[in-house]
Amino acid sequence: MSLAAAVRQLRRTKDAGMTTAEYAVGTIAACAFAALLLAVIKSGSIETLVANVITTALSVSL
Repeated sequence: MSLAAAVRQLRRTKDAGMTTAEYAVGTIAACAFAALLLAVIKSGSIETLVANVITTALSVSL
């Protein structure tokens, strides 16, 4: 088999996308990150800070 034929064969059999297991790991990682963000947002000081930012933003008149 020539080099060009070998390259063509590799291109045909190359894995071009994520497999189901990779999707599962990615989904679990995204859920864990969302849970971490939720825990941080629900902490007392951050919740107060976010509420103050929203209140300030809504009270600005254009």
